[in-house]
Amino acid sequence: MVTATAPDLSITTILVAFAGVFLICFMKGAFGGGFSIVGIPLLSIVMDPVSAGGLLAPLFVAMDLYALRYFKGSTWSKPDLKPLLPGLIAGIGLGYLLFRFLDHRAIAIVMAATTLIFVGLWFLKGAEVTARPRSTPKAVTAGLASGITTMVAHSGGPPLAMYLLPLGLSKEVYAGTTSLFFTVGNATKLLPWLLLVQSTSSLWLLVAICLLAIPSGVTLGWRLQGMLDQRQVYRICYGLLVLVALKLLWDGVSGYLM
Repeated sequence: MVTATAPDLSITTILVAFAGVFLICFMKGAFGGGFSIVGIPLLSIVMDPVSAGGLLAPLFVAMDLYALRYFKGSTWSKPDLKPLLPGLIAGIGLGYLLFRFLDHRAIAIVMAATTLIFVGLWFLKGAEVTARPRSTPKAVTAGLASGITTMVAHSGGPPLAMYLLPLGLSKEVYAGTTSLFFTVGNATKLLPWLLLVQSTSSLWLLVAICLLAIPSGVTLGWRLQGMLDQRQVYRICYGLLVLVALKLLWDGVSGYLM
């Protein structure tokens, strides 16, 4: 069993956790998910990373189900999901088996470096939306990498984005495909996370409180997406990838220094 400290239910903990979950829900509504790590630093202020993972695991499933009211079947790129999802499920299984043995710091650094190179190449090409041909091997690899990193550190967004963004999908299809991808992924990793983290009454009470952030967070994010054009959405996604990469880089490097 992974050691975790039960979160206290002080006003500070509740407010910070609520704000972190709201931010994650907002990103879910605006971009379909994949950038949940942006809200995790807030949670780390009031609880250890393992407890944060245990808190978020059921909340991810709840926000995914709520987001399906906006991201319906017409927004799913089924040709891309077909190779992505098997890789995702396999990656989650592999991540669970290796959870206790993987060096999370090294994974964070490698993922950060890869993401920064990917974004840098995009900017060098003129920061324009392009349409690259689909590749089944690349899709399976992206799904596998996303599955491992989402299981280990709730950071499965970069591998998926690095596959989907160059395809030049419409903003609705990009967000919908990302949303369904992580709906499947979060539902799959719920049980493994609950097995890894010792549940406590305070943790589940905090989950119940944070559920209240889901409707407003997802809805406001979805409205923002509707206000942005295709180019703006893609540029924001690439910008968010930089933030995620820098966060991962900090987590990895600081883990070795501390």
